[in-house]
Amino acid sequence: MHKLQIGIIDIVSKGPTRALYARVMNANLASIMPQVIGVWCRQLGHDVTLVCYTGFENLLEELPDTLDLLFIGAFTEAAHTAYALSSLFRTRGAITVLGGPHARCYPEDAQQYFDYVLGFTDRETLLDVLQDCSQHRPVGVQISAARQPVALPGVCERWEFIEPTLKKTPLLKMVPMIGSLGCPYTCSFCIDADVPYQPIAFDVLREDLKFLLKRFRRPLVAWHDPNFGVRFDDSLDMIEEAVPPGSIDFAAESSLSLLSEPHLKRLKRNGFKALLPGIESWFDLGNKSKTGSRQGIDKVRQVAAHVNLILKYIPYVQANFVLGLDSDEGEEPFELTRRFLDLAPGAFPGYSLLTAFGRAAALNLSYQRANRVLPFPFHFLNNNQAMNVRPRNYEWRTFYEHVIGLTSYSFNARAIYRRFCATQGMTSRWMNLLRAVSTEGFGRLRYYREIRARLDSDRHFSPYFEQESDQLPEFYVDLVRRDLGPLWEWLPEGGLNHDPYGYLKSERSATILVSAPLNPAVPL
Repeated sequence: MHKLQIGIIDIVSKGPTRALYARVMNANLASIMPQVIGVWCRQLGHDVTLVCYTGFENLLEELPDTLDLLFIGAFTEAAHTAYALSSLFRTRGAITVLGGPHARCYPEDAQQYFDYVLGFTDRETLLDVLQDCSQHRPVGVQISAARQPVALPGVCERWEFIEPTLKKTPLLKMVPMIGSLGCPYTCSFCIDADVPYQPIAFDVLREDLKFLLKRFRRPLVAWHDPNFGVRFDDSLDMIEEAVPPGSIDFAAESSLSLLSEPHLKRLKRNGFKALLPGIESWFDLGNKSKTGSRQGIDKVRQVAAHVNLILKYIPYVQANFVLGLDSDEGEEPFELTRRFLDLAPGAFPGYSLLTAFGRAAALNLSYQRANRVLPFPFHFLNNNQAMNVRPRNYEWRTFYEHVIGLTSYSFNARAIYRRFCATQGMTSRWMNLLRAVSTEGFGRLRYYREIRARLDSDRHFSPYFEQESDQLPEFYVDLVRRDLGPLWEWLPEGGLNHDPYGYLKSERSATILVSAPLNPAVPL
């Protein structure tokens, strides 16, 4: 195998931006797997250029003119950016590869625009691509390992790619680490629900933490685990063995069921500054929030008390909710969330609109069988710009009125002030304030009000939402065009649209192939 000129783009911004919040935070959203691919390619003797695309870079200037192979990692909301980049670099002679969540969720669509589409990717899978490295057009090749990799290069090996990315952010510099893959919980809407839980080797993590203490006076590590602390004592033992207590700051996503007071005391002692527990629903998923069969206001009171306990030990807490679940009905779920905010004012609320990401979860098949999935362009599937599942128990106008009411309540002056006062530490206070007055608070409220108004005033909106028409309102086309900037010209023909029922159709085709009787042998 000859030496290849390889480019890797980790997309964390859907397009060019000059926003202050993006300048501060986007580089901290870098993914781990593109860095892993870079390490493996270098170890195999290839030249590698990795760019974390934060929206401020000129990719044509930062990547070599003569790439043999281009890897792109993207979430679904950045799919159109990825498609446009693939189109552009194909004209320059590159073979293109897509990996990341979008490749796992919508492989059939991505195959139209890439030579290779990767699912689970281990070193052997990568080697297959590098050895073949040929055009597969008009339909690309889908490749996936049988499971997640058993081992990944740690921070020490990935540092050559981490360091240039961290230099892009002027303030917070979060080093990405991961201690486990998969998840022990079975949330029906989650991409990791069916992925077996497996820890990363603790000896690698231990050496990585020691390494970071040599690079920073006080490092900040963001754990990318779907649920940090499943093996709680083992994980904290590893941290305590590696570095002195409190010498590194940590942020992690975890579940309330893991955050008992003894665990919180230990997390505080070891420098954990931010936790993002998933509450999701007041009427479902009690195993994750450790509320058992409690529902409604009883669950609200228990969860609020638990979150307030967390805030005694951890300065920054984001409580995550999913709006529009089938278990929700009427005003009550939204009113209960308002009561939660009253009872736990220090928690920053993270709201996601119910979204079905293709193959991400088996539950999505039931939405497709019920004809409830709308064909919103991928660009808007970021959990807040579009809800692509028609709600079971709400009419669209009523649903958006509830969302607007809750968002307004969450980010009005009183709520912002109470959150500011109930939060420990100036960094946490100012982060909450910045998020509230930027795109996550005020920005989303403006956007939701725009959608609600257009459901009445734009004659194309209501038919599209009600699945009476598949004509995408020009409002959305204009937003994609604006966000992609110069890349809009490279978006392939048909790339703005996709089949929202592709998962169901592929499953039906597979069933037919499996169940079809064999033809009798034909004599020669």
